[in-house]
Amino acid sequence: MPSGPGYGARRTAGGSAAALGGIGFLVTAVACFAILDAATKIVALAVPALMALWVRYMLQAILSTAVLLPLHGRGLLRSSQPRLQLLRGLLLSICTTMAFFGLRLMPVGEFTAIVMVTPLAVSVLSVVLFKEKIAPLHWLLIAGGFIGTLFIVRPGSGYLGWAALLPLACMAGNSAYQLLTSHLGKSENPATTHLYSVWVGAMLSSLLLPISWAVVDSPWIWSLMLFIGIMGAAGHFLLVLAYQRASAAILMPYLYIHIGFAVLAGWLVFGHVPDHWAQIGMGLIALCGVGSAWMTARQSRPAMQAPAI
Repeated sequence: MPSGPGYGARRTAGGSAAALGGIGFLVTAVACFAILDAATKIVALAVPALMALWVRYMLQAILSTAVLLPLHGRGLLRSSQPRLQLLRGLLLSICTTMAFFGLRLMPVGEFTAIVMVTPLAVSVLSVVLFKEKIAPLHWLLIAGGFIGTLFIVRPGSGYLGWAALLPLACMAGNSAYQLLTSHLGKSENPATTHLYSVWVGAMLSSLLLPISWAVVDSPWIWSLMLFIGIMGAAGHFLLVLAYQRASAAILMPYLYIHIGFAVLAGWLVFGHVPDHWAQIGMGLIALCGVGSAWMTARQSRPAMQAPAI
């Protein structure tokens, strides 16, 4: 993947055709992530979390290195901000672990919808930490997104207990992760950032593997764990291709298709259909998220640089 000035030039050279290609890669990527989440929910009920995470991260790290290193050479391994890269990898590992436990306790669609409030939370953090100013309408959209989560975890939903804290904590951690991603994206190759993230996860889970290893006799569960690693690697690689062809401003609204794919996966695999209140909450989160992304895109023109993946 190109980097530096040539990266942006290549991304925009194809005009609308390149943007459509980027959207296609993004939609395929979020479909991979929805499938991954459904498989994770099955595995989470059968094996220790840290063991499953080790399989996922190690396979994803090996596959990502095998694809990206020949394209970029050893220079891909060098970072000008290694401490921030390690911190970003740690945050991603924490979020992935919380997602694993959260998917064990909540349906795929509801969990995904709550986590998708992350871009709205990032907007709030940007005001608090960086004193950025956002329009009153943007504040209304942010409030609407958070109200959407209340429809999902409302009293009587069955998710009001500590289980609801997992996607909320995942959203908070993911917000910090996205802020670091944005900062690193200004100076780092996205492929370098991606490799740091997956190898930090692989190393951390390897350290904890001795206390979490269990004998798994089911070939089906082993196949699913390997499948999760492959889907994770494929999804992130497709994101790299997407941001190579279109700007973040163009792609951001399409991320919310993830909610639809997650609901579909939950129905196909587990036979679960969200109740009407949860559906309203999901729709509100998606609508406010897309609106917020559209406002951000208008304020950020000319086209934004692609974020690190």
